[in-house]
Amino acid sequence: MLKRHNKTLLASTAVLLTAIAGPAFAEYPEKPITIIVPWAAGGGTDATARTIAKAMEEELGETVNVVNRTGGSGVVGHSAIANANPDGYTLGLVTGEINMMHWQGLTDLTYRDYTPIAQINYDYAGVQVATDGPFGDLEDLVQTVRDEPKGTFNASGTGQGGVWHLAFAGFLMDQGMEPDRVTWIPSQGAAPAMTELAAGGIDIVPSSVPEGRSMIESGRAKSLGVMAPERIDSFPDVPTVQEAIGSDYQIGEWRGIAGPKDMDPEIVATLEDALEAAYNSDTYQGFMAKQGFGTEWRNAEDFGQLMADMDERFGEIVEQVGLAK
Repeated sequence: MLKRHNKTLLASTAVLLTAIAGPAFAEYPEKPITIIVPWAAGGGTDATARTIAKAMEEELGETVNVVNRTGGSGVVGHSAIANANPDGYTLGLVTGEINMMHWQGLTDLTYRDYTPIAQINYDYAGVQVATDGPFGDLEDLVQTVRDEPKGTFNASGTGQGGVWHLAFAGFLMDQGMEPDRVTWIPSQGAAPAMTELAAGGIDIVPSSVPEGRSMIESGRAKSLGVMAPERIDSFPDVPTVQEAIGSDYQIGEWRGIAGPKDMDPEIVATLEDALEAAYNSDTYQGFMAKQGFGTEWRNAEDFGQLMADMDERFGEIVEQVGLAK
């Protein structure tokens, strides 16, 4: 009787321990994951997020939802990512703006408020001009801007202090000119700026080359160079600035998947593996190639280092442009 009682007690204890321990040791993920996008639906960042989410679903076996949280030039969405529960079920497609916003006093958020998981995209800045404009090539543009009085020419492609503004200001400084030698006209993005470029209202649009695709393909605009280490596959005729004018200046906009800080390293490792497979999938690579977007992979550790490096670099540019607060 006693023996039977002990067996029953042991069995009951085992069931109880399993019930208690079960959730703690449940295999991640066991429910849908949300990816927050700090930018509007329909844009390049949104499209990138939805494509990588679809590829991630195939790897993780769980639904990956994309939610747009816009506002404050990216502050609202990036804040939502940083303030989420670090359980691995709320992630975000963070962008290079986290290396710029805090320097300009828009937010206290920095790259340190996130757990980097993987970089999946990098679009380098290009220099687009109207086909019938005054610039023949990049060397001609640099020389003309240097020779003419300050403020003779203008440029656009993002808001004041946005990535393309800072990228071009840095380019001007790289060429020994003041960062504001070309007047910056704030805009809602590269698309409206390219329309103004073709209409003659803007002289230069230093956005990513893919963002100028429609105007370039229609013959109304041309790209004089890209601030990248090598030519872009989707625009093989556009030279790098190194080829065009001998400059090693390289800069652009990165995108990657991150979560709030203090995530479980095992969950990060699971997501990193899934993201690498998703990044290399035909789903993701095929879409990015079709759109002309740049694909660049960095694992969690290397992505974190990139964020730190770019934060320092953009901080210097913001300071020199006079936008630091």
